[in-house]
Amino acid sequence: MLGVVSARVELGRSTDDGYPLRVGTREVGAVVVPEGREPDPPVRDRLLPALAALVAVAVDRDELQREALEAETLRRSDAAKTALLRAVSHDLRSPLTAIDAAASGLQSETLRLRDEDRRALLATIRLESARLARLVENLLDLSRLQAGAAQPRPELWPPEELVAQALDELTDADSRVTLALEEGVPPVRVDAAQIERVLVNLIENALKYSPPAAPVRVSVEGGDGEVRVHVIDGGPGIAPADRDVVFEPFHRAASGGARGAGLGLAIARGFAQANGGRVWAEPAERGAHLVVALPAEPGA
Repeated sequence: MLGVVSARVELGRSTDDGYPLRVGTREVGAVVVPEGREPDPPVRDRLLPALAALVAVAVDRDELQREALEAETLRRSDAAKTALLRAVSHDLRSPLTAIDAAASGLQSETLRLRDEDRRALLATIRLESARLARLVENLLDLSRLQAGAAQPRPELWPPEELVAQALDELTDADSRVTLALEEGVPPVRVDAAQIERVLVNLIENALKYSPPAAPVRVSVEGGDGEVRVHVIDGGPGIAPADRDVVFEPFHRAASGGARGAGLGLAIARGFAQANGGRVWAEPAERGAHLVVALPAEPGA
């Protein structure tokens, strides 16, 4: 069509070896033909301006789409930051208020505290400090998961030891959690620190949504090449439509009265998947029934 055997269009830059494609004062590219071959002048003079206009429209459309995508990315980033601030603000304010009140009571020169009162205030400070530490750990864990930097370091572990370590980290687990271990459960090859975070977050979530007098049941079983840990609470449960979205960051249950940043279950699923496992919510007549499954190593 240009009177040559072949030609190519180069966008985004000009070249001394071709015919520039200009729209107004803007150069959007060039048509390059083999050396020593030139298009017929009449065809070149009619075709190149039309080709330049078509290319300019395509370039402008691509730039507009890129700008729209960047704007949408910024909007979502701002929305995520707003959601994070709103969600975390309560989790930060509540323990800080309790710590400040307990510390003020201990420091007060007008209050006459008995030894048991001092022990109770100190226990409050330790408990709320642990809550703050877990919140910071959750934020860091979520950041690592979203950045793809949470690479596991797998080692062979008995499941009951992983559960025991998780329970040791929770302050009120001894009095509220009942544990059932199936005999002969095979070990798992996982990153112990990451799976401990999975179990801590699942059990802590169950404790948070259960009434104080309701026990939280934790059971460990093996089968079908997996080791499964069940966490069952006595709270309001999870609606069928929410069984998957509860594992999304910043999602909080609409019922039950408990509040939080909505990070624990998202981190639990992320770390479980990083170790080749999975986490899901089972249907339950009462309360919530969450399960984490990890690949078993029966020959270990």
